[in-house]
Amino acid sequence: MFGKKKKPQQSFDPSAFKPVLCKSICTGETTAGFLELHGGRFREVMLIRSDRDLAEFMETYGLESIPETIY
Repeated sequence: MFGKKKKPQQSFDPSAFKPVLCKSICTGETTAGFLELHGGRFREVMLIRSDRDLAEFMETYGLESIPETIY
């Protein structure tokens, strides 16, 4: 009743998008999102400040690993 509500698992189309982390070379800021395979455009989903944020992103989208980091 008073506990944290679970977010429903969201989905993405793996034939059109690839999960990636985007790191800034200037500030070191990390964002998680999806890279469009055919256009190369990055769609930002979430700011990553800790391992907990990364785990939440991976759980939300049902990912076991993030294959690539872009700068």
